[in-house]
Amino acid sequence: MIWIWSGFIAFVLVLLALDLGVFHRKAHVVRVKEALAWSAVWITLGLAFTAVVYWLYENHVFGIGLTTDLMSVTAANPLGQNSGSTAAMKYVTGYLIEKSLSVDNIFVISLVLGMVKVPPLYRHRVLFWGILGALVMRGVMIAVGTQMITRFSWTIYVFGGILILTALKMLFIKEDENDPAGGAILRWSRKIMPVTDKFHGEHFFVKAGTTASHEASVPGADVQEDRAVDRAKPGTWMMTPLLLALIVVEFTDLVFAVDSIPAIFAISTDPFLVFTSNVFAILGLRSLYFALEGMIDAFHHLKTALALVLLLVGFKMMAHSWMKTVLGEHFTLWVLLGVLAILAGGVVASFAYPKPKEA
Repeated sequence: MIWIWSGFIAFVLVLLALDLGVFHRKAHVVRVKEALAWSAVWITLGLAFTAVVYWLYENHVFGIGLTTDLMSVTAANPLGQNSGSTAAMKYVTGYLIEKSLSVDNIFVISLVLGMVKVPPLYRHRVLFWGILGALVMRGVMIAVGTQMITRFSWTIYVFGGILILTALKMLFIKEDENDPAGGAILRWSRKIMPVTDKFHGEHFFVKAGTTASHEASVPGADVQEDRAVDRAKPGTWMMTPLLLALIVVEFTDLVFAVDSIPAIFAISTDPFLVFTSNVFAILGLRSLYFALEGMIDAFHHLKTALALVLLLVGFKMMAHSWMKTVLGEHFTLWVLLGVLAILAGGVVASFAYPKPKEA
């Protein structure tokens, strides 16, 4: 089974290398049309991978699907093994849930990039490295979470409780939209290392006394006076505001992962299904951000819909044995239909009841 994991990780690394090294090698402002095209590419890849999942699990290639998935344990399937159709359904459901939760992440990322005032020219770079870091963090969290559920089955109810509490918080507690948990991180970062006043191209670090060459190396970048650099001792390494933005984006994704990882465990405890659905959902996050950036206010009821999705999957995690008895073998399909109905309702409500314009 290690060959399947190695092959998938290698495939993802190739995609990332092509993305940054070929298609987006030069810094540029990503327009909505380009973002929509790339979003379509990533979504197509994510959904097409369903066929791969079906083939792997239906044929149990390298033994995949033969391990116990707690969400598949029934009287007829006491070992909890996943067939091709079951695995494919779980993958699609997990992908859809993670994709929908990533939309909420986009709302916060937009606030973060606005708070740090990252120019549109450099936002692609911040999001690329932010997503790469998110993939690593989620891989670690999934590995730890899987071990916890496997060794201590009662933790599945703890994860379910986390989802329900998070959903209630989203529904009833209004967060400070002017400081999405990022201000404290920015202040802490500035205490660790000196920070420049201005952006220096796509660079996360600059050395005092050499910033002019850094600026000139990026097409379209303006060479600006930076008093913080002028005050620093020549040769001193300094963080740029671009790195501060990346730090906050990574921290934000870590917070969201606490919600999204338990959400996918409500669908399956098979680590390969959990990881692959997470990866494909995150890979398209950057393009989705640029596609929705200008329409975030239009989907103001989507946050409520996402909270309801978390309530649904949290309840499913807490009562999965009962749901299997009531809904039957294909209860995951009903969960998928429920998620689709809630998200569609959020979108329709957003357009039917638009957000009042501020006076």
